[in-house]
Amino acid sequence: MTPLQPGSTIGILGGGQLGRMLALAAARLGFDVAILTPEEDSPAGRVAARTLVADYTDEAALAELAKICGVVTYEFENVPAAAVRKLTALGCPVAPGERALAVAQDRVQEKSFLNSVGVPTVAFASAEDPEGVRAAAAKVGAPALMKTRREGYDGKGQRWVEHVADAPRIFEELGGRPVILEAPAAFVRELSVIAARGRNGETAVYPLAENHHESGILRRSLAPARAPAAVGAQAERIAVQILTKLDYVGVVGVELFELEDGRLLVNEIAPRVHNTGHWTQDGCEVDQFEQHIRAVAGWPLGPTHPIAEVDMLNLLGPEAHGWARLAAEPETRIHLYGKREAKPGRKMGHVNRVRPLPGRR
Repeated sequence: MTPLQPGSTIGILGGGQLGRMLALAAARLGFDVAILTPEEDSPAGRVAARTLVADYTDEAALAELAKICGVVTYEFENVPAAAVRKLTALGCPVAPGERALAVAQDRVQEKSFLNSVGVPTVAFASAEDPEGVRAAAAKVGAPALMKTRREGYDGKGQRWVEHVADAPRIFEELGGRPVILEAPAAFVRELSVIAARGRNGETAVYPLAENHHESGILRRSLAPARAPAAVGAQAERIAVQILTKLDYVGVVGVELFELEDGRLLVNEIAPRVHNTGHWTQDGCEVDQFEQHIRAVAGWPLGPTHPIAEVDMLNLLGPEAHGWARLAAEPETRIHLYGKREAKPGRKMGHVNRVRPLPGRR
């Protein structure tokens, strides 16, 4: 694929906040964006050149998207794989590719892939029925974290199993669907790394972020994280290994556990721009959203070095109503998502509080 010319159209599957910020980044580079989403009045659709309101598997809508777009990407990993296959069959490039999507959509496939390419994770076992979950819990040991193999985000679709005997009951409470059981990680903190790979194999890796969650939802990211150079180098090796083995194109988010001895375990990967990378919007010359557009469009990747320290805070539910107070803070940059209803716990936006890098004060 030759680099897309400015004025070309990039398609995005999904109409949420990540699609919105991708569309805004694409517009800065001179691209038009077409959104395919089943949602009327979506946040991304309101900033795009065109919106197709249809199911992700609607063949007529996919055919129209393939006709008008030079490349299609997606803003979330639960887009149906059938949609990607259909677009590809119609001759429209999709990035990241179907393999990355398949790996990220199934937690067992994900961890199996990571281990197969030499990337460490916690111990795990899979199960599909009550007898199987009891055996899996016995193998992994209790306590263990039971998660549905597919779907689930922000802490949804998962429960702790404190005793092996509880595993069948918890399996039923999670819907009786195939699950993975994961051993706990004795980590000292949660980190993440955002990385990108271009169509020519070029890679670019952002500095680490330190992340703090509440009730399974990301609350804050502090970046660049204060970490020894060896830890940062380890994260970069892991990210590049994942990108290379998946023949990946685009931005990926890699969530990590840092152990007491400095070793890193991968918690999960996200084949898209990532909440823990929002700090790059005000902390780097080229943020994760522009980087993703550059990669999928076949452009050179941009620099990833930090230009500021950032404390990113997610605005949940009615917290976004405090925009006037936040706007009065000189160090604060506000990013609101244009969602119509501020439901409790819903991500309505985020703020980046910016500080000079150490030594540049």
